Parts: sequence; structure tokens; C-alpha cells
Amino acid sequence: MPMIEAAPGVSIQYETFGDPADPAVLLVMGFSAQMIAWHEEFCRALAERGRYVIRYDNRDCGLSTKFDEHPVDTGRLISTVSSGDIASALAMVPYTLTDMADDGLGLLTALGVERAHVVGSSMGGMIAQTMAVNQPARVLTLTSMMSSTGEPDYGRSSAEAQAVLSSPKPPDREGYVAAAEKELTWASKRYGNPAPFRELAADSYDRAYYPAGAGRQLGAMILAGSRADALRKLRVPTLVIHGLDDTLIDPSGGRRTADLIPGAELLLLPDMGHDRPRELWPEIIDALDAHTR
Repeated sequence: MPMIEAAPGVSIQYETFGDPADPAVLLVMGFSAQMIAWHEEFCRALAERGRYVIRYDNRDCGLSTKFDEHPVDTGRLISTVSSGDIASALAMVPYTLTDMADDGLGLLTALGVERAHVVGSSMGGMIAQTMAVNQPARVLTLTSMMSSTGEPDYGRSSAEAQAVLSSPKPPDREGYVAAAEKELTWASKRYGNPAPFRELAADSYDRAYYPAGAGRQLGAMILAGSRADALRKLRVPTLVIHGLDDTLIDPSGGRRTADLIPGAELLLLPDMGHDRPRELWPEIIDALDAHTR
């Protein structure tokens, strides 16, 4: 897979599907997840609808640039934020959500894509929102999926989901893969299946096991603050997709996003959690196809 320098000192690993002459769709993945979490078959199915699909690894994840020279103690970061000492917390983190958004836009520039449909999932939705807010001229449409606005009163995790997210994963391959089943706590109740979680965990571990990046990404995400005022002024055509079974980012996050962005369309999926079950791919791809025309 190719690599491109998207920002000074930041190289981004990416992969494309479809014809570059077709409208570009940039897929932005979430917290500590590699681009392969956008399943290859999902990407190909979207490309078959006449889209040039681009998936990539965020910085500090997968095969993109790592920030090893800036170690972050996640526990200390969280306690510092909780104490209200935001200045000290900001000093711990080497980059911001805006920097991560600029990586995606820099990738588009390097690929010769002036404007794209931007689709972000979870933290990727926050990054995609930031792209649209900061550089709306480059975003044809925005799709914010299973995400939120940065406001603390919306999109809260359940206690069980938060416990799973914050628990360190075993460093050995077997333990890492087995631990992925705990993520069923935020999956679709109807279609939740441990097999896809285990498969993705195994593929991710083999491709690029790198837990050190998670603290830095987390810092960029939680220190980004509220986007509410900016989203109220956004004039980019927006689709918000959220699963009603989502316990990692409560559906209130999606509802709030759609409420704030003028003219946004809200698609609530009863049988989706904080996942994209294969059974729902046709409905999700149909929605993306219609929105990105």
C-alpha cells in the first residue's frame, strides 16, 4: 500500500478503490482503529456505485507516522483533564484534532483531489466535522457516523462501555484477539457476532500492533472541546448516521449533531450499535450513495 506525506513530517498510509475520475469519498476511521476497520468489501461495494474511495491510517495508528518521542500517560492525562487543568493536559499532547483533520485534507491534496465527500466514523466523525468546519470549500458533503459534537452532555458512554474502552488490552496476540469480544458490549444487539471483532483484532495486531498511539489520539479528541458553535454555522450538506444500540457514543450524540447543523439529515438505525454489521451494509451504502450524488 502507498504512503504519502500529508503534512510536514507526517506520512500517511492509504489505499484507494475505484476510478480516480469518479467523485472522491474519504473514509476517516476512529479512535485507535486502523483503516482496515473500513472493511475492504465495504469499500469495494461503495466504489462500485461510482465513487473513488480512499481509506487511510490516522497518525499514530496503523502504518502512518508515530509520535514515539512524545509518550503520553493516559491515566495521568485523564486525571489532569478531570481536575480541570486543561493547560497542563494540552501540554502533554503533541497534536490536536485539527492536525488530524489536516492530515486527511493533506492526503487529498497529495492525491490531486480538490474536493471530496468526507465520511467519518466515531472519532473519525469528529475529525470529519473538523475538516468541514475549518475548510468547508474542500468538503462536498459530510457524513458523521456514530459520533458527537464534543459537548460533554451528549454522546456519553455507558459505564460498561467505558470500562471496556479504558481497559488495557493484552500484549500477546492470543489475548489481544480474545479481548476483542468484550467490544460486543457496544455492538448491535441483533447482529452482534464475536467473529468479526476477533477477525479485525487479529488482522490489526498482525498489521501494526501499536498501543502507544492511543493516549495521544485520546488527548487530541477529548481536548478538542465543543464544536457546537461552529456546527451551527456549517453550510456543508450533512448526513448523520447513528445506531440506536450504541452504548459507546450514545445516540444523543448523533441527534445533537443533526440538530446543530442546518439542514442535516438524520438516519437512526435500530439494529446498529457502535459497529457496522455486514447485514446493514446495503442500507448504509444506499444512504451514502444518495447523499454523495
